[in-house]
Amino acid sequence: MKTKFIKLLFTLFITLSLSAQYTIVSAVALNEGAEDQYLKLEEFYGPAHDLAIEKGLQTLQAVFKVTSETDAENGPHYIIVTGFNSKEQLDNYTSGNVSYLDLAVEAYKGKMSSRAVTRMMNTTGSESKERRNYITQGVDQTIWSGGDLKPGDTMNLTPTQALNDDFENYETKFWKPYIEKAIIKGQHRWWALSKVIDTNENAYDTVSHFFWNMSVEGSNWWSEIDQDDFKFQKLQEGLNAASQHADQISLELVSIHN
Repeated sequence: MKTKFIKLLFTLFITLSLSAQYTIVSAVALNEGAEDQYLKLEEFYGPAHDLAIEKGLQTLQAVFKVTSETDAENGPHYIIVTGFNSKEQLDNYTSGNVSYLDLAVEAYKGKMSSRAVTRMMNTTGSESKERRNYITQGVDQTIWSGGDLKPGDTMNLTPTQALNDDFENYETKFWKPYIEKAIIKGQHRWWALSKVIDTNENAYDTVSHFFWNMSVEGSNWWSEIDQDDFKFQKLQEGLNAASQHADQISLELVSIHN
């Protein structure tokens, strides 16, 4: 019994590399009929991402397919997450010091000519009509359970706008403990909150934070909360007044490098 309990704790405290301290979240809207081209491009970049991670230039690259429908103009078809363990690593990447052309040429040495690599790299961007980039910093996260991320795993992303300065405290000090209890019971896998610290020009200015959630199929752990509890009701009122959530985005992992 003791051995099983230790194994359970070990599983619960595995850290997801997606929870890097800093991330670039890219919402990619594709041109019509360009999905195959885009996926081939992401596959091509894979060895370069692996090399960038090996060299300590980044810590994660994950591509998610958006599986939920949206009526938003130029709504994303894919979400790319690039992770960094420090502000220094992020700044080195965003300052242009990291050349993916050089990384790709090195990664494909002996397999593809530098001319062919350059030609492939030059097609980047032709498959998409818009990319909205959000640089985020982690605020808080729960323990992690369920093993490593793998292609086919699903996740939910919720863009959010904070309406007052109490927002992060409500989420981390009030709501997070409920989720962690659900995780310990095997009813949820992971929750995280990150804040937007910078964006590109075409990113939505109504997004100040992102929620990440990995659920357990069939679980509705929130129904077990005593909704009539006075303290819970008052805290929930404060939480609702502190933020405005956009529609939840359902994601399926396509590829991950870490």
